[in-house]
Amino acid sequence: MPHASEPDTEVDALLLKAAAGDRDAFAGVYDALARPVMGLACRILRDAAQAEEVTQDVMIEVWRTADRFRPDRGTAKTWVLTLAHRRAVDRVRTVRASTDREKRAGMLSADRDFDQVAETVERHDERRRVQRCLQALARLQRVPLVLAYFQGMTYLEVARSLSTPEGTVKSRMRNGLQQLRACLEAGS
Repeated sequence: MPHASEPDTEVDALLLKAAAGDRDAFAGVYDALARPVMGLACRILRDAAQAEEVTQDVMIEVWRTADRFRPDRGTAKTWVLTLAHRRAVDRVRTVRASTDREKRAGMLSADRDFDQVAETVERHDERRRVQRCLQALARLQRVPLVLAYFQGMTYLEVARSLSTPEGTVKSRMRNGLQQLRACLEAGS
């Protein structure tokens, strides 16, 4: 047992010296911990190039933040491997988010391969057909639909604004929507 703790206490002492700015002590920390950091990063990332980058980032972070190491809370190795684990998991999340963004962007760009003029003409034509079919509805059916769909009112708000029972408004809207659908289908 004493043999297992000796290297840990040596690395702890080296890290404390590195925190005071001792470059040679940091070289000793690097030599002792870079390989375990790389191994942990490889297990998490499953990509040697990414693991090398994480290892480099972690060791730079260790140099910059060595003064945060507290030997009373654990060993230097545990502290550094905790930093490595966090950094590797962050990298996995970043890569995953980037891949998701690229997929979404690819899907969006694939959806944009259309003739914008034709799309605009179709929208205008559809809008004219809806307006024509709305005008063909009886006023009792048209007004509640316009209030609900174009003004954003709820059934209750439409009923109150027309001083009509809510059930009556719902029935008129349902019948109006059925007639509107029939008109639009007949027009296509």
